[in-house]
Amino acid sequence: MTSHEKLALIAIDQGTTSSRAIGFAVDGEILSLSQKEHKQHYPQSGWVEHDANEIWQNTLDCLKNVAAELKQKSITPKAIGITNQRETVVAWDKQTGTPLYNALVWQDKRTAKHCEALKAEHGDMVKDQTGLPLDPYFSASKMQWLLQNVDAVKKAAENQALAFGTIDSFLLFKLTDGKQHLTDTTNACRTLLFNLKTQNWSDDLLTLFDIPAHTLPSIKPNTADFGKTAEGLLENSLPIAAMVGDQHAATFGQACFKEGMVKSTYGTGCFAVLNTGHEIVPSEHGLLTTVAYHIDDKPVYALEGSIFVAGAGVQWLRDKLQIIKAARETEELSSKAPSNPDLYFVPAFAGLGAPWWDSAAKGSIVGMTLDTDKASITKAMLDAVCLQTNDLLNAMAEDLQKPIKKVRIDGGMIKNDWLAQRLSCLTGVEISRPEITETTAFGAALMAGLQAGVYGSLDDITKLWKENKLFPPIFDDAKRAKRHKGWRAAVKATQTYAKESA
Repeated sequence: MTSHEKLALIAIDQGTTSSRAIGFAVDGEILSLSQKEHKQHYPQSGWVEHDANEIWQNTLDCLKNVAAELKQKSITPKAIGITNQRETVVAWDKQTGTPLYNALVWQDKRTAKHCEALKAEHGDMVKDQTGLPLDPYFSASKMQWLLQNVDAVKKAAENQALAFGTIDSFLLFKLTDGKQHLTDTTNACRTLLFNLKTQNWSDDLLTLFDIPAHTLPSIKPNTADFGKTAEGLLENSLPIAAMVGDQHAATFGQACFKEGMVKSTYGTGCFAVLNTGHEIVPSEHGLLTTVAYHIDDKPVYALEGSIFVAGAGVQWLRDKLQIIKAARETEELSSKAPSNPDLYFVPAFAGLGAPWWDSAAKGSIVGMTLDTDKASITKAMLDAVCLQTNDLLNAMAEDLQKPIKKVRIDGGMIKNDWLAQRLSCLTGVEISRPEITETTAFGAALMAGLQAGVYGSLDDITKLWKENKLFPPIFDDAKRAKRHKGWRAAVKATQTYAKESA
């Protein structure tokens, strides 16, 4: 390598609606980007599936496109980092690499009744070991369903040929031509099978969900040797130097390295993460205790609030109601919407996440009048994102016993200035948007660069973070409190309907 040789880090960013590969310069500049959407499958009400083969092929195509463009620009890729939609489960054959069923997506609720039945006796034990509620959102009950309901999965398990994994693990297996069956701490801790204290799979939880240990991947920190791309897959084999769940990657990409720092990502869902340092902090207010990132001997922990529908709600407005043609239209529509302080949209399309954790809830719009139009509904949808974020920040403040004053935001939705300002107004905290908004992919690239020696320390990474714009709150407390009161009433009405109509 010459002193004049230009370097790049490639991030594979496999999300809920699309797969991407991005080539980053060392300073965060995007040198190449390739993206492909994949189909969403809804076989029954509450079921959400992806074709794992489609995801693999799309990911490979994107990776090849980026590698080819970097070559054209005479830029040398140094390493690959993988980040992914968490909790989504793939079952495949260890010998052939063939998926045995569609991937069960994190939004899938088919195991809701089973999880509810387990809660009374096992809920406390599960939360104590994992930091998570016993909920269909997480991977374990999805794995159990596959073992109980799919003959090919049962047979593979009996023949010691079954591999389970989240998307990161499946992609790594394919990229290395079956040589590596691994995952990382941040993905493992979202399965409901991982003990936060021992940092390994829990025998108690494997027994509870009847998951054979031999089907699961081995666990590594986020920065580690995950193998190399198989010969012939790309022109040159590249080291895979990092794997990390998407929200943990965004936390890293936002340089939230100090205890008390908060980032909130607005993609398909919304996920707010609060760094709690090396201490495991249990939540008494509906948040998840999780690993923030793990790059040395001691993992850094976090409290996380999960909202299942953010950008997915905008996608619903576009694809199902067809009141917009593109997501960018929401900014103008919302800014021009008539004032209706009593209109609320509760987008519980996949139940309610933190702090409510109500998998039975369904979406609702309350407070409509004859002058409610598409702009009003669009604004109410974006308001729901802000109001749910406020729920998360309040829960964090309660758990920490001190207020949250500033949040770093990222994700596709935050290009919308109206939404960013509305977030500040409805939460009462300063909202900070960074220069580099592709923080999830960039976080994976940064981790790969740290492992590959491109960066020497977290200080080097912190220096790369720069603020693009700060949005201060401009609502008075009384106006904000009135909006919050109406929101809580709308959520209560939604939950009541689900219970009384069951």
